[in-house]
Amino acid sequence: MSYRRDDRDVRIATSDAGRPRRRLKTKPLMILLLILFVGNLLWFIAWLIPNNPEGDEEVASVDGQEITRQEWMAAMEEQHGRETLLELVNLKVMETAAKEYGIKVSDKEIDLELAMMRSARDGSEVMLYSSDTEHMREKVKAQLILEKVLTKDIVIEDAAIETFYQENQALYDVPDSYRTRMIVLETTQEAQGVIEELGNGSSFEALARERSVDTATGSLGGDIGYIVPGQSTIDTAISNAVSGVDVEGWSEPLTLADGRAAVITVTEKAEGNTFTYKDVEGHISRELALEQLPQSVTPEAFWQEFDTEWFYGE
Repeated sequence: MSYRRDDRDVRIATSDAGRPRRRLKTKPLMILLLILFVGNLLWFIAWLIPNNPEGDEEVASVDGQEITRQEWMAAMEEQHGRETLLELVNLKVMETAAKEYGIKVSDKEIDLELAMMRSARDGSEVMLYSSDTEHMREKVKAQLILEKVLTKDIVIEDAAIETFYQENQALYDVPDSYRTRMIVLETTQEAQGVIEELGNGSSFEALARERSVDTATGSLGGDIGYIVPGQSTIDTAISNAVSGVDVEGWSEPLTLADGRAAVITVTEKAEGNTFTYKDVEGHISRELALEQLPQSVTPEAFWQEFDTEWFYGE
């Protein structure tokens, strides 16, 4: 680009004293600044008012009728909002209680409780596969804080703890357990077809939701929780095969007791452990102390103490 010494660029004028003065034309500069300002203003307005507000975003449609994100979120809040918020509030209440009463919970204590839950096989392990690992540990920690607060003033004699350990030592010899998913089919041929799909890269969880004739587990992506080899509460074919399945691998078609077929996969192996008296002394003491309480207590009992309020206003 070239510059010319004329009125469109830089103009030299002479003052009465004969000294030259250089004067810049300001009009083009002001126009440029105005354009930049208007452009930034329009961008800011567009940022504040998006073309497709999140609440109006279409997440599904049926026969041309859309379902918006707002409708979806409202339905989830109505169905699960109270329970989800209750859990969050109680986790925070127990965290506050731990600070108030000087309660400590170690990772080792959490590991013990999780191992005991996996080996219980009485339904208490449901929380083990209803959420991710970190969330699961948070819930166990909150439960331990609650139990420690409730039993902090109850004294259990050492002799009672030792007797309980000797009489129930088998409880603390925890075997390996396997987080398992299954797909149930009507025939072995169908099960073989599923195995071929898995070999071609299909998701086990997605196939369980789509193909499993066991709707209860199929809706969970085939998740049946932690299985111990030889477990009597699960089909023998599955409990006998689970230890031979590699993590993220899958089994050959298994013939179930009712004549149907199944394919299983192992998503996680939890190593077993034999816990010593020292390992479980605190656990036993707390369990015996809880038995002396007249009734079970939930975290809600501490809401008033810690000035707890929530959306549902109860």
